[in-house]
Amino acid sequence: MAHETFQTVEGQLNWNAPMFKLYEKAKKNGKWDPADIDFSQDQIDFQRMTEDERVTSLPLVASFSAGEEAVTVDILPMVHAMANQGRLEDTMFLTTFMFDEAKHTEMFSRWQKAIGVGEMDLSVFHSDSYKRIFYEALPESMNRLTTDDSPEAVIRAATVYNMVVEGILAESGYYSFRQIFKKANLLPGILMGIDYLNRDEGRHLQFGIYTIQRLIAGNEKNRLIFNDYMDELWPDAYGVIEYLTSLYDIQMAQDWTNSSLEFDSDAMREYAKKQFEIRKRQVNRAKNYSSAAELDERLVKSKDI
Repeated sequence: MAHETFQTVEGQLNWNAPMFKLYEKAKKNGKWDPADIDFSQDQIDFQRMTEDERVTSLPLVASFSAGEEAVTVDILPMVHAMANQGRLEDTMFLTTFMFDEAKHTEMFSRWQKAIGVGEMDLSVFHSDSYKRIFYEALPESMNRLTTDDSPEAVIRAATVYNMVVEGILAESGYYSFRQIFKKANLLPGILMGIDYLNRDEGRHLQFGIYTIQRLIAGNEKNRLIFNDYMDELWPDAYGVIEYLTSLYDIQMAQDWTNSSLEFDSDAMREYAKKQFEIRKRQVNRAKNYSSAAELDERLVKSKDI
């Protein structure tokens, strides 16, 4: 599509745009390098683990490793959609978003190499529910944006990518890493990486929440599209958590008297349910606004972004 004009020639960037504010946060807070993380203690810790303890840790890593790669390769259609709609500030933020996801992919791959499982096929730990989310729903919803940037298409893409993958599954994964390995004083390198990821994903979540909210403000039809798709995806999102916790429960059913790994799998399931409820509640706050313009005005005044 040929350009007819340019925003920064005819005028200025919208310095108060919510996504420009998020872009500025990304410039300031996204300065970390996966290559700087020291995984030497993780290598020692992993080698000292029993085989059962390793089986407990690898499915969680397998979920994140493939998940971060998926969101890296699948984000480009959203960038194109925002650019084609003339949303310059959103597009600027998404350039940092893409960079973040690439670093997340690198971090997990570096960790796998450092502890000696770089050549292991971890896809054996991907359940049917995981595949329906990451192998099917995510790329299908995102790739639709290449030919369809309608409100429905954008809502569905942001719902599966930001609300489900990042807002439910990744957040539940961070919780699990900390509950299992931080409590046991193990794997300090990957825990540092998780802290970086968590901070980046906070910005990504704000993008998703805002992107859906601006489309459902004053539009009940679009609000139902969001809620219906969240409900449709939830059984498989919860299925991912069920599978991971069931693997842990199987290991814990054995005699782990001497193991330092402890985890409350029921707490993880409840945490995931809570994230589902939080994401729906956050987005549905937009029903209190009659238009995207009113929503933007509130965000500027409240400085929530």
